[in-house]
Amino acid sequence: MSAGKLLILCAPSGGGKSTMAKRLMAEFPQIRFSISATTRSPRPGEEHGREYFFLSREEFLAKVASGEFLEHEEFYNGTLYGTLREQVDKMLISGYFPLLDVDVNGGLNVRSMYPDNSLALFLRPPSLEILKERLVARGTESPETIQIRLDRTEMELSLADRFDHIIVNDDLERAYSELRTLVERHLLN
Repeated sequence: MSAGKLLILCAPSGGGKSTMAKRLMAEFPQIRFSISATTRSPRPGEEHGREYFFLSREEFLAKVASGEFLEHEEFYNGTLYGTLREQVDKMLISGYFPLLDVDVNGGLNVRSMYPDNSLALFLRPPSLEILKERLVARGTESPETIQIRLDRTEMELSLADRFDHIIVNDDLERAYSELRTLVERHLLN
């Protein structure tokens, strides 16, 4: 495997990014998860620097102003999320392959910054109905929040063709096999 390659994995909320990312990292030891920064509070069991870099809104905005983020976005509830350039660059320099699990706009922004050494993959849900079922089954969000996520999904799906590959996540094993093949090809080239 050659060094200096990014993996960008995007999908609407409930599209399977986390499941696919965990499987990739278990199979490819050189792939490392890029920890994002956020202004949301830690959930029980989460630690600063492990799941996220938890920043105050002021700290986050200061980093935005100084150009420390590759991408960042504010979501419907006012929470900010972003990918710190320093974290990605450290992994690249160390010979790891950073895996970015980011929103669609963020993925496209990062892809434009690393056009020759990134692979941008879009996980497409089989349908909006199935996506809604997945979000409801999580049991972590209100009906209003689920609707906001579904409304955002339409915008995200409209941008899918800007990615290197679209993988329809209708069957976990088949979708992972396709993802694995694309990632392996990217890492070995």
